[in-house]
Amino acid sequence: MKLARVAVLGGGPGGLFAARLLKLRHPSTEVVVYEQNPPDRTFGFGVGLPAGAQRNLRAADNPTVDAIEAAGRRHDAAMQVGPRTLRFGDFSTIAIARTELLRVLREQAEEVGVDIRFGEHRSVDQLDAELIIAADGVNSPTREQFADSFGSHVFTSAGLYLWCGTEFALDHAVFAPRRTSDGTFVTHAYPYADHASTFLIETDETTWQNAGFSVEPAYDDPGASDEKSIAYLESTFAEILDGRRLVGNRTRWLRFRTVRCERWHHGNVVLLGDAAHTAHYSIGSGTKLAMEDAIELDRALADEASIPEALEAYETRRRQSVTDLQAVARRSELWWESFPNRTDLPLEQLMVAYMTRAGKVSIDRFLDSTPDIAREGLAQYSGLGIEDTPSAAANAWIGDRPLTRSDMVTPTRLYSSGPADLGIDLSCTIDGRDIPAPDAACAHIVDVPTGMLWTDERRAFVERSAETNRTIIWLRGAATRADLQDRLEIGEEIRRLTGKVVAVSATPEFRDDFASALASGRVDIAIETSDHDHAPSVAHRLLR
Repeated sequence: MKLARVAVLGGGPGGLFAARLLKLRHPSTEVVVYEQNPPDRTFGFGVGLPAGAQRNLRAADNPTVDAIEAAGRRHDAAMQVGPRTLRFGDFSTIAIARTELLRVLREQAEEVGVDIRFGEHRSVDQLDAELIIAADGVNSPTREQFADSFGSHVFTSAGLYLWCGTEFALDHAVFAPRRTSDGTFVTHAYPYADHASTFLIETDETTWQNAGFSVEPAYDDPGASDEKSIAYLESTFAEILDGRRLVGNRTRWLRFRTVRCERWHHGNVVLLGDAAHTAHYSIGSGTKLAMEDAIELDRALADEASIPEALEAYETRRRQSVTDLQAVARRSELWWESFPNRTDLPLEQLMVAYMTRAGKVSIDRFLDSTPDIAREGLAQYSGLGIEDTPSAAANAWIGDRPLTRSDMVTPTRLYSSGPADLGIDLSCTIDGRDIPAPDAACAHIVDVPTGMLWTDERRAFVERSAETNRTIIWLRGAATRADLQDRLEIGEEIRRLTGKVVAVSATPEFRDDFASALASGRVDIAIETSDHDHAPSVAHRLLR
């Protein structure tokens, strides 16, 4: 289609990249970016582009990725718990200063003729353009102006975090908890330049209050940082910092907000990036999502005959992948919120849990990429030597390990309740007594509603589900993978809250997820069923 004028609200990565792509494809179109801040003003430190995002961006615009790569830095990573540090190679993510990324994207946009106007705030009703792209961030004024049309919902997390930086480059990314008299703080830190690192720190509500951070300082300067918190955290992470300082950039405690919208376009206005959706920082997704939105919007405008058709196609093509990534991010967010409760795991098994926490990496993929750590983690899970663990195709082996937990012993951890397997022996031993299958361990059956991870009732639901004297808590629910992943997350919360045996059921196609959950210590028993909402026989054999 032919476009005369396009206006972009917001000069962040998504808006700048969208402007460049559209100008490349439509050279005669007037493309104007309105950014309310001056070009040298930005908050934050470094950002990361994972390997998958790099591939997608390179397919759309190779020169821009070359420029980002030239200005960025690759690194490996380490998990540090107590006296042990476990280092694992990656080098696939490009970390880059946010200021450098914006500089690169500005230059790339201006090179093709995009008009970037700094220090100019515009609203939709002040613009004369055929298409208005609202890339105006998580606090999007455009989204709020048309809130009823976009149907936006904002979910606020329970945990708290703040962004700091350092004026030196860490040797590698590091994930590490530190216990204080007030509670536990966890850092996600990584180098993004020769003399700089991002140093994000998060904690829970109780620790935050105990440390005296719940009373926000009075700020004379709106750009000021919380110096009291920074000083406290410098001391807490002094070993990693090697005595050097943390620096702030409007550094204050925040609660992550997940933005979800029922619709991403209204008339000739379309939301892009954080204005339309956010995903938790622990999977490094904000910049990736915004720039991939830009790619799909550009394609849709090229493929479709009219702007309404193009905006509908853009949303249709992007929504499922965004929804899936938000689910992954939510599980990762909850994993990190509860990370201090998981540090009792041996370090290699903790790494198995970390790599598989959100359902993006399977045990077999981890075995393939990092066999030494993965096999040691499986050895810790099973109680066997590393020489007795598989080097590939580990799912069946994981399910076949016997379980000894809460004075209960079972010969395996993976059971089937399909129609052909109703006669399977599901007997077990409790308190040293052999329990025949018909009278097996009593289970408290809990049906987990779809979407429970996204409700404010999650914690209350977990606590109610844990209120039982029975030996096993069995979680069932809908048949989708997303629902299973939610059950596994809730199962781990219940397991750590109660110390009880937790069983989760789903269909056999999700054996990768079962295996990861078992090996990570998230749940104890997996039940494969063709109809796990009802699973009539297994309830009477193992779990009645």
